[in-house]
Parts: sequence; structure tokens; C-alpha cells
Amino acid sequence: MDNAHSPEQLLQTFLACIANDIVPLTAQRIAEGRGKVFGAAILRKSDLSLVAAECNTDKECSLWHGETHCIKCFYELAPENRPSTKECLFLTTHEPCSLCLSAITWSGFDNFYYLFTHEESRDHFDDPYDAEVIRAVFVTPAEGDSSEANAGRALYNRTNKFFRATYLPSMLADVADVANKARLVAKIDGLRTTYAGLMDEQRKKNRAGFALQ
Repeated sequence: MDNAHSPEQLLQTFLACIANDIVPLTAQRIAEGRGKVFGAAILRKSDLSLVAAECNTDKECSLWHGETHCIKCFYELAPENRPSTKECLFLTTHEPCSLCLSAITWSGFDNFYYLFTHEESRDHFDDPYDAEVIRAVFVTPAEGDSSEANAGRALYNRTNKFFRATYLPSMLADVADVANKARLVAKIDGLRTTYAGLMDEQRKKNRAGFALQ
């Protein structure tokens, strides 16, 4: 957790960033038939100002997931305008796949925050592959464990020596004010509705699916 700001302030900023910076760009990319609903942003830890925001354009390059495309744009900034990754917060709309987990890690970001889980990506965003690739490629069966036990294992360590991952709705537990918590819950619910609409548009505009299908 970024200790310079309260969980409430962080959550409010992240939800506003998704609504005001990531969603409009995502809607534009989908309307152009260039990509999918997955987006990301990078903010300064010091003042929570936006550094970069982008979204998935995997029809142009299968590597341009929301997170990797955002990191690409981040490194295209002039060095004098680009903070150290250790000075940044990484925000992503959907829990990262193995490609994006690695990109975040190798770029030196020590955190990321996400709105939708792998399970939600599978159930609501036509994307079972985030979890499937991690499980098929990286999760080796533990000796003596049943297939059911292995299937229930965590796919990755959300807190480790390189980064800490935080699910945005989990931050509500640290918001003490009841009225403020209710407002934040409403904003999260509003974003869920917004992304359901974006997904409907994606299904109309982008029928190509994923390269690994």
C-alpha cells in the first residue's frame, strides 16, 4: 500500500482515473475496432497525478495488452518527464495475465491495483486465458496433491519481493466513513455497468478473439 495517501483517497483517485482517463480511451479504441476492454494507467505516488494511460490494441500487435501498451507509452515519454517506476502506482482495469505480470515486474513497478479479477475476466469479459495460461505454463502440480487441490491453488503470489497486488474493492474495508464508503461502492458498481456496456460493443466490433485461440 502507498503509505503517503489513505486507502480512501487512493481508491477515489483510481476509480476516477478509470472513469475519466481509461474508459473514454477504451471506448474509442473499441469503436475503431482496434482492441479490447482492458486498460491501464500509471500515476505518481507523490501527488497521484496521471503519467500515462492506455488500453488494449492487440489487433495491431498481440503484445499490446492494456498494461504492456501503457508501459510502452510510459517509456516513450521524454526522460525528464518520466518518473522512476518506483515513484509510480500502476493501475489496471483487469487482473494482469502472465505477460503483463512479467512486464510490470521487469519494469520495476513495486505495486499494481486492479478492478476486475481473473474470474471476472473469464465470466464477464470472454477471457478465460489469463488464468488458463498461468495454470498451464507456470503452475506445476504439487506431489501428492489431487487435481482438485492443484486447481484451487493461487495462481501467483500477490505479495512478493517484487510487488504487492491490491484488488480495488478490498480497499473498501479500510474506509471508515459509512457515507463515503457507500459513494465508493456506487462508483465501483457504476464502472461494472460501464464495462458491461463496453464489452457489448467489443463483441460487435472485434470478433477476432485472442491470438492463442
